Amino acid sequence: MTVSSQVKTCVASLKSAQASLEQFAISTQNQEAKSLFTNAAAQTQAIVDQVEGRVTQLENEEPQYKGF
Repeated sequence: MTVSSQVKTCVASLKSAQASLEQFAISTQNQEAKSLFTNAAAQTQAIVDQVEGRVTQLENEEPQYKGF
């Protein structure tokens, strides 16, 4: 498995975790838990943005990995 595909797999996993956190925030009635899940989802989104930037960088450096 190439570094590019590993990083893209990581992005997919992070997006899945973020979606789960958002779902937990929606489904809970506890305001403290809702705030915790919402903050964690926002932090996860920030990480996704950074890692997606790395994917773009990898694709620019190694065009053969673009779109995989």
